Amino acid sequence: MNLPNKLTVLRLIMTPFFLLALLVEFPHHMLVALILFAAASITDYIDGNMARKHNLVTDFGKFLDPLADKMLTTAAFLGFIQLGIGVGITWITFIVLVREFLITSLRLVSAGKGNVIAANIWGKAKTVSQMLAIIVSIGGKYVIDTFNIAAAVPVINIVTNITLWISAVLTVISGVIYVIQNKGFIDPEK
Repeated sequence: MNLPNKLTVLRLIMTPFFLLALLVEFPHHMLVALILFAAASITDYIDGNMARKHNLVTDFGKFLDPLADKMLTTAAFLGFIQLGIGVGITWITFIVLVREFLITSLRLVSAGKGNVIAANIWGKAKTVSQMLAIIVSIGGKYVIDTFNIAAAVPVINIVTNITLWISAVLTVISGVIYVIQNKGFIDPEK
């Protein structure tokens, strides 16, 4: 197994530990969750660049990398529902899950016909926006819980909500673009 794939596997392994740190209260658990999530997000950036730069792209990596991304971000959004982070977080999570199921299904149908639907700039923007929104949300929650600065709470909540909803909008846009670009694979007449 090459290094980019090992980094992807590491991201998969980190995901349940991240969720555990997010949901189980212990001193500075939000900081631990933030560090784990940020580290896992960085592996996503590194493994993809390394695989392309050093010609280490594999079918295993093409399959596992997007799965690891979806597991990591979905874990965060589900944790946010339980913690009540973000206005409309249940709807944001629903939007994310519908898009991911839709695009994964589209990719499966496409693969069955011998075609690969590669990630495009909108899918990458979606992933980056989700990861940034999650980092901002966890960081904001940590600041609120740890430092109890009343004046900062409304600002942190506004920034959290804006970043979460921007990620939701980019999630919808990227999903629509993938469907439009690949509508031939889901033609009801075929």
